Amino acid sequence: MSAISPRPAVVPLRPPVGSRRRASLLEILSSTDHKRIGLVTMVTAFCFFLLGGSLALTMRAELQKPGLQFLTDHTYNELFTIHGSTMFFLFAVPVVLGVGLYFVPLQIGAARLLWPRLALAGYWLFAAGGVLMYSGFLTQQGAASFGWTAYFPLSDANASPGVGADFWVLAVILATTGGLLQSVSLLGTIARLRVPGMTMLRMPLFTWSQLATVFMVITGFPVLIVTMALLQMDREGVGIFSASPEGPVTYQHLFWFYGHPVVYVVFFPLVGVVGEIIATFSRRRFFGFRVTVLSLLAFSAISMAVWGHHMFATDQVSNRYFSLTSTALLVPAGIEYFGFLATMAGGRIRFASPMLFAIGFVLLFLIGGLTGIMVASPPLDYHVHDTYFVVAHFHYTLFGGTVFGLFAAIHYWFPKVTGRLLDERWAKATFVLLFVGALATFIPMFVLGSEGMTRRVADYLPLHHWTTLNTISTVGAFTIALGVLTFLVNLMRSLRLGELVGPDPWEGQTLEWATTSPPPRHNFTALPPIKSHTPLFDLREEGREPLREVGLEREVPREEVPA
Repeated sequence: MSAISPRPAVVPLRPPVGSRRRASLLEILSSTDHKRIGLVTMVTAFCFFLLGGSLALTMRAELQKPGLQFLTDHTYNELFTIHGSTMFFLFAVPVVLGVGLYFVPLQIGAARLLWPRLALAGYWLFAAGGVLMYSGFLTQQGAASFGWTAYFPLSDANASPGVGADFWVLAVILATTGGLLQSVSLLGTIARLRVPGMTMLRMPLFTWSQLATVFMVITGFPVLIVTMALLQMDREGVGIFSASPEGPVTYQHLFWFYGHPVVYVVFFPLVGVVGEIIATFSRRRFFGFRVTVLSLLAFSAISMAVWGHHMFATDQVSNRYFSLTSTALLVPAGIEYFGFLATMAGGRIRFASPMLFAIGFVLLFLIGGLTGIMVASPPLDYHVHDTYFVVAHFHYTLFGGTVFGLFAAIHYWFPKVTGRLLDERWAKATFVLLFVGALATFIPMFVLGSEGMTRRVADYLPLHHWTTLNTISTVGAFTIALGVLTFLVNLMRSLRLGELVGPDPWEGQTLEWATTSPPPRHNFTALPPIKSHTPLFDLREEGREPLREVGLEREVPREEVPA
């Protein structure tokens, strides 16, 4: 980065039409440019999100009223297994790592990713794992049907025979290894390729959230890889978990040592995105930045010590200890929420679509967090264990956190990636549909769970008002689907017809806004001075124009029409 000139000549926002050549699919999928690796990872993960969502709609249609409508019990078991597996292994984890691969190098002023071929190999392993998992539907005995947690002995060769279950185990190993490789590349990039002046405490909040995420990935993911390898050995006749009466509980310990931190892996980066969006659209620095960074690190550390709260009902763990550590997570979580609210309270808020999705993230994830306090208490957890209350809780955590955070990131960074804005009217319609749909889908599940409706069942008795609540939940699920469809229409329209914008349409605060939209292969021609985690905000406070400092113009080019 020492070769970057402090004040170069003005550079165009994008190269002339004649110099641009559309890259082939093979070039895109084999590129070592971190932006392409991140983008194909995100796009592939979003495709799996659509597949997993279609499975969820099928299940909700079946549960709309009592009785089996069009699914068998076994088919329903396959659907909820692959749905849950898709959303964790093939969507949530890859998509947040993809966002990090694209934007972390830009935020720290790096021209490239460290070990890009490692990250590219990670993408191919994840994609291969996804194809392998869905291939189970094509086998004679069908796909895996033991739940995304694959509890032993439900997942052994006797209870779950067939190649489809083997495909699932191998797919999880491939996808998890892919995420691990991409995380190692991200960690190396943050450690070694920060631009001079970018000290650790001058890294943006999103980069810090990615760093905390990477720590959890490197600690937890190898455990799952080994656990799945042991499970497959057991399925092949080598006595591992089946060799001892304690085998099923041992499996749960190993799985949840991965399974609880992964809940934070899939929303931690989006906490950073939402924090930056709130700061940008509140027109001020993020309140309590350093304390929030410490809270992220504390949160990631404590998250490695709470896996046993998923096992309260086994009576094989120290419930008091795990209840204490689970409740202790309230402290760093509260600090982060206070930072969100304090930043907005002191700012002049612009309610553009990224800000709306950020606020939606804060509100919906709060519901998931507060109900998390309830299930962290063993007596309350005994009451709602394996009921729809738990389903509602973790969907508010994952849908409210991961999906709303991702949509906030897409609407915020879409102009940086494409040079165009998403249509605001369509974006706000998407927000309303997703927000209303999330409330309608999951709030009835809290009532159903507290009244005893168990999860993972294709049928239920027409007790109390369960049919009405399930009907509301099904309507809410299809409302979410309509919101996703609205987003896809907006995305396709805006790629061709969206308003052209310059490098910094939102008056952002971090370095990714100090280069062209989309960024060039080498990311930057020049960089502004870095005195804090908000270098562009610093320049504006000094009365200087950030884009001029790096040789860019604010003017937006007219639509280019080839001769």
